[in-house]
Amino acid sequence: MDNIQKFMAAFAGFETAHGQTTIKGTRKNGKEEADSRVIRTPLDETHIERHFAGEIGAGAIPINSKNLCCFGCIDVDVYPLDHAALVRACAGIDVPAVVCRSKSGGAHIYFFIEGWIAASDMRDKLSEIAASLGYGSAEIFPKQEKLLIDRGDVGNFINLPYFDVDRTLRPAFNSKGKELTLEQFLKYVDKQRISPAKFMDLQLGSQTDFLPECPPCLVTLTTNGIGEGGRNETMFNVGVMYQKMDEDNWPDLLEKHNQQYCKPPLPASEIVLIQDQLRKKEYQYGCKKSPLKDYCNKSLCLSRKYGVGNGAGRSLEITGMSVVLSEPRVWFVDIAGERLELNSEEVQMQLKFGRACLEQLSWLPPRVKEDDWNTMMNAALQDCMKIEVPPELTNKGQFHELLESFCTGRVQAMSPEELVLNKPYTEDGSVFFKLDALMDFLKGRGFTQYTRGQVQERLKELNNGESTSTVKTFTDKTKKRKSIRVWSVPEFSTDISIPSVNIQGDEVPF
Repeated sequence: MDNIQKFMAAFAGFETAHGQTTIKGTRKNGKEEADSRVIRTPLDETHIERHFAGEIGAGAIPINSKNLCCFGCIDVDVYPLDHAALVRACAGIDVPAVVCRSKSGGAHIYFFIEGWIAASDMRDKLSEIAASLGYGSAEIFPKQEKLLIDRGDVGNFINLPYFDVDRTLRPAFNSKGKELTLEQFLKYVDKQRISPAKFMDLQLGSQTDFLPECPPCLVTLTTNGIGEGGRNETMFNVGVMYQKMDEDNWPDLLEKHNQQYCKPPLPASEIVLIQDQLRKKEYQYGCKKSPLKDYCNKSLCLSRKYGVGNGAGRSLEITGMSVVLSEPRVWFVDIAGERLELNSEEVQMQLKFGRACLEQLSWLPPRVKEDDWNTMMNAALQDCMKIEVPPELTNKGQFHELLESFCTGRVQAMSPEELVLNKPYTEDGSVFFKLDALMDFLKGRGFTQYTRGQVQERLKELNNGESTSTVKTFTDKTKKRKSIRVWSVPEFSTDISIPSVNIQGDEVPF
């Protein structure tokens, strides 16, 4: 097995599609702006060869059609990032990670499985690992636990390492933080590969009996020891937690927590200030602030009694979006690992979005302010992954098929005069027809997506942007001259030869 085959085996995933990314520039936050598309062909050796050559970047979709994975990834979008320190952090919690630099300078933390594991299990464990490493807000791949295959869904891809392999900016790093060659990377993958059972049994710092029904971020911070730099923010949220647990004794519990787990403890005066602030009104957890967001495991927190959802198990957080480039568009949105299918109106309107959640996920999301809704959807749209479709699933593709059928069908004019009878006429490599005749044909076939103006633009495209109309003049039966405007397109090829059918056999008796 050569390097290309080994590389493909390591990143095996969805069987009939792969990703391609074209870099368009760099955003203000340092992350590269890219056009990401899913191509509906298998990831093959040619794609990997071009990836290694630095021609077209390839991406793999971790989840396959059976909702299984042989690899998963934590996508850390932090710039700049000390990759060697990240490798040491992974070794510090004893997880078999393979750390690679991402195309934007962040990191892809890969985990490779012996055989296959359920996508839901992969996501759960990667979320735990990300929180333990302090990257709780990082994206998890696969983004879905289950694909909607029958609806055209193919999942989301992750850009692969070793693009432009001889000068790559996306290498892997070993335990000493040294960049690995492609050959060394493949050997390291084999060394780090782990069985599904051992992967799920990995013991992380956040797995503890301490405060089992409380937010995992606070459990991890407490277990690690609450150090200087984040003590006040952490202890404020610990106070929120104790208020949920014991509304009468929470001030005493907060003081004991400070003495036992803060290194060093906050002064008593600062604890009093926190207590006074918490008495003024009911606060919620500051999940979007450090250090809580760095150790967030939202899916686990939602299931806990004193977590962000009081054990409800789900919140309105869109973690990914894809669009099928058909007409009309079909959208797929990721919510807590589940996949939601939407039309454009449901993406645009919060009320209809909620109805789709109710019907497909048996869950009614909380309403948010309209400005917050637009901000959330625009953020998802900015990184929306495009899924290519065959031309016949677009309006333009359907129009071209129907136009060809109209121009090459059985009802053809034998002379230019028959154009007045709404028949198409072929002459000198062009097909001429009345626009009304074409519009009636399209309407009869149920195609009403284009106006007359749009039809004219499509005809113009087929003529390389040139004018497609002309006036033909005829003499009618009374010998009066009559002019009609006709349109034209290049003649359609009819090179396909259909073999004749030789019907032989006994004579049918009557």
